[in-house]
Amino acid sequence: MYQRKQVETITQRMLESRNPLIQVVVGPRQTGKSTMLSQAVGNAGLDCHFVSADDPLVPTAEWLRTEWQQARNLTRGNTRPAALIVDEIQKVQQWSNTVKSLWDADRRSASTLKVFLSGSSSLLLHHGLEDSLMGRFELIRSPHWSYSECRDAFGYSLDDYLYFGGYPGAARFTEDPQRWGSYIRDAVVEPTISQDVLALEDVRKPALMRALFRLGAAYSGQELSYTKMVGQLQDAGNTVTVAHYLDLLGKAGMICALPKFDNKELVRRRSSPRLMVFDTSLITALSAKGRERLIDDPEQRGHIVESAVGARLLARSSAEGFDVLWWREANEEVDFVLQKGTALTAIEVKSGHESAQSGMATFLAKHPEAKRIVVGGSSAGACAVEDFLLDEIELFY
Repeated sequence: MYQRKQVETITQRMLESRNPLIQVVVGPRQTGKSTMLSQAVGNAGLDCHFVSADDPLVPTAEWLRTEWQQARNLTRGNTRPAALIVDEIQKVQQWSNTVKSLWDADRRSASTLKVFLSGSSSLLLHHGLEDSLMGRFELIRSPHWSYSECRDAFGYSLDDYLYFGGYPGAARFTEDPQRWGSYIRDAVVEPTISQDVLALEDVRKPALMRALFRLGAAYSGQELSYTKMVGQLQDAGNTVTVAHYLDLLGKAGMICALPKFDNKELVRRRSSPRLMVFDTSLITALSAKGRERLIDDPEQRGHIVESAVGARLLARSSAEGFDVLWWREANEEVDFVLQKGTALTAIEVKSGHESAQSGMATFLAKHPEAKRIVVGGSSAGACAVEDFLLDEIELFY
């Protein structure tokens, strides 16, 4: 079975003898977090107690204490290491305070128990990790699968990846696109919204949340002001509500609002966002146009390629520590601007359509220190879309 590179990281953490920190595996639903943890346990050869908060009808703090003690028993009085893995930890009532109490007790007793938690989306971070568990954990991120992973694991071509995206569980259905689309909508999109967002946050207008996701998927790669979003939604809330819901969808690994690049933070916050999906399957599975039109039509393909590049940048940004933005001035724009400390990179995507006049020359005149990357097209120095999605292009000087 294919193993992602994160499996090696998890395995190493399991084998460390002097690292008592809780290991938290976070990422969007259906990206293989549970599988990675199971593979790492097999690699490490540890006794392990693996439980999921999806199993009990109402996972309570008392349920978690009982399971934690079962894992402690595997250490045989702290004479040998063992692992506890709790999947979908965010569904346990008052989980963060309970984990803090149990983990602190283990530290006082010099426990040899190694604790691994997993949760769908970074919404988990805002429900306990940053407050109750500050200083007690390390993050291991599980983003959507990359093109290289899907190519090696499932034999995807570039066109396959552009259409089917990076959800490994859906790969078995690619021979039947209709069934594949149903899987993405029913097993990925709806559970993410209903269980990972609506169940954890105070969302007063669920219908608006769902409509906003569909709108964001349709307009991926395009600038859309919050006022225009409100105007396009039937169940219209105010712009503050729409911005909040879009933020939640971003934390759930669905769609996000890329801010406009500007040296002034206030200008960034007030600017219209550029919508971007975290995986191209969230566009194609919701579209009625079919694979041939989406992939073979130059304009449609251009939108898909641009979203694939944006999604890959978003996946890399959290691990590599850079921000993903965009830039526009009058009618000139740059598709993506990456910022890492004082380093800047401007990226232009050329693949079948031109959404606006290129602003690369103007941007570089204002920021001559920035690196220029052109993805696709036939201009001198341009890199192939496939090479970029395979992470073969250095993003910064």
